[in-house]
Amino acid sequence: MALISSLLSLQPFIVLDGGLATELESRGADLNDSLWSAKLLSENPELIRQVHLDYFLAGADVAVTTSYQASFRGLQDRGFNKTQSRELVQLSVELARQAKEEAQKLQPGRRFAIAGSVGPYGAFLANGAEYRGDYDVPADEMKAFHFGRMQTLVKAGADILALETMPSFPEILALLELLKEFPNTNAWVSCTVRDERALSDGTSLSTVVKALNECDQVIALGVNCIPESNVTATLNHMKTITSKPLIAYPNSGELYDAADKVWKGERVEGQRLEARVREWRQAGARFIGGCCRTGPEDIKTIKSVLLSTVRNTTKEHEI
Repeated sequence: MALISSLLSLQPFIVLDGGLATELESRGADLNDSLWSAKLLSENPELIRQVHLDYFLAGADVAVTTSYQASFRGLQDRGFNKTQSRELVQLSVELARQAKEEAQKLQPGRRFAIAGSVGPYGAFLANGAEYRGDYDVPADEMKAFHFGRMQTLVKAGADILALETMPSFPEILALLELLKEFPNTNAWVSCTVRDERALSDGTSLSTVVKALNECDQVIALGVNCIPESNVTATLNHMKTITSKPLIAYPNSGELYDAADKVWKGERVEGQRLEARVREWRQAGARFIGGCCRTGPEDIKTIKSVLLSTVRNTTKEHEI
């Protein structure tokens, strides 16, 4: 669990991977299922491994596992028993590990890490609640929902837990309590937001960040799965209220039309993405990657821009 902290001490930034589910879909996977990308853990694990590998080779330092939607409750609702559910979550880590080992052979000298994805209760509801946080679930029920997956990810060897796409402050508090049951485990917490000052459920980010600041197991915090245009302002606010490393892995710029079930709008890529990445780095982000509709080419762009900022900084210091 100390690998991420070690990487942070050795390098100025960490590149995360890009969208997993949407990249799987781009390669022909049908994810029209309550399990979303976790569906492929039982149907096509090799495709998951290949996508992890391609992200590593594109420049990602961290692979986020295919367990975002793989809560034990969600898996059991789809007919898997408890043992099978545990095995599928274990497999999500094993596939990332296999990709990591192959990437290390192909690119010796690089260090790679695995983040165990823990998606929100709102994702299980499958009604867009992960962008609203408007579910009223008792803390004990919330912890019971998350426990099995978190325990399995830790035992399977994930280097860090990614508590991601979190829209609800009560849920974040429940997860912070649950983290105490895994005292040697670190986590990052990335949220969806209403605007640059409020979580999706309306809680002020000052309140949210205060709670995250007080948890030593949370080593980084930020945003994911939000429009890329909202990232910079949110990071600029967050950096005034925390000294912890910041995270940004937003969507591509396109918006999902739930009625037509298609993505619409313009992707942010190439020079526009380069400019955004420079903004996020300047705003304090040390973990940068992509979420929905981003792919390996975007990760190549992100890595290239971040490397160039390091080179430029080094030249300035030499002058």
